[in-house]
Amino acid sequence: MLTLAMIEAARKRIAPYIYETPLLRLPGLDAALGCQVYVKCENMQKTNSFKLRGAANRLLTLPKEALEKGVVTASSGNHGKATAYAAKLLGARACVVLPDTAPKVKVEGIRGYGAEVVFSAPAERYAVCERLAGEKGYTAISPFDDYELMAGQGTAGLEILDQLPDVDVVVTPIGGGGLIGGVSTAIKESNPKVRVYGVEPANVCRYTKSFAAGHPVRLPDDASSVADGTQTLFPGTRNYPIVQKNVDEVVTVEEESILKATKLLLTQGKILAEITSCQVLGAAMEGKLNIKPEEKVVFLLSGGNIGMDQFEKFQEVSL
Repeated sequence: MLTLAMIEAARKRIAPYIYETPLLRLPGLDAALGCQVYVKCENMQKTNSFKLRGAANRLLTLPKEALEKGVVTASSGNHGKATAYAAKLLGARACVVLPDTAPKVKVEGIRGYGAEVVFSAPAERYAVCERLAGEKGYTAISPFDDYELMAGQGTAGLEILDQLPDVDVVVTPIGGGGLIGGVSTAIKESNPKVRVYGVEPANVCRYTKSFAAGHPVRLPDDASSVADGTQTLFPGTRNYPIVQKNVDEVVTVEEESILKATKLLLTQGKILAEITSCQVLGAAMEGKLNIKPEEKVVFLLSGGNIGMDQFEKFQEVSL
């Protein structure tokens, strides 16, 4: 299980390897989002995403023998980049299985840290990862379905509470559930009055459909979104009950709103974040979040790995 004590231990463990990222007030976005807007800038984290928190904690808790044999992971991109970076710091070999649709900027980032990249069809990457672990003796590192990994991600929640003690709401993107599982645990076990919302693309709404069914369900293999970092097709086994317990509500957001939010954050907020990050703002723009103008709302910007080739996706949308 995941506990506040595990997250606090993770915070001490990974402190030498990560940044405490800034939490910024963006009053220029208040009217568009309907609240007092704050952003937690994990797009400014080392490797440009929150994923380093979990990857570092997971690798630092591995036995020495496992590190010596190397690690393998499946990723949409950011977790792979974080794992590659953490492995390089610890002198371990890393292999990253990526979907063949992964943005070029993420592929280059992973290779830049010396990791091997293996491509697969998006729906097959986890199976390829397990096969490589069996064939080469690597330790498989889950991108979300792991308690120590969630503990690392939860350190962002502790930082939010330190940086804005009177926060009312925290909003995070949801993929498999690693980020929101860790952050919601850190927040709810520290201050249960703070509301936590999760946002996922309407096109890839694995938690929304799972909650409706009353159990985890897998989406069709062809489900996809412009939010490339949250295209996991199923909730994590360990993540699902944590999200069910600690998250006040999970909402969906349409593709056009994700792109509009990316443009809004860049042009009016003057912050560049990857498209996946901006779905949290898109949900507020759609009025999906139960928030009020006087409430202090932290939107967690999960990453900043965006390439120039991706700008054309949102530059034509109107605000």
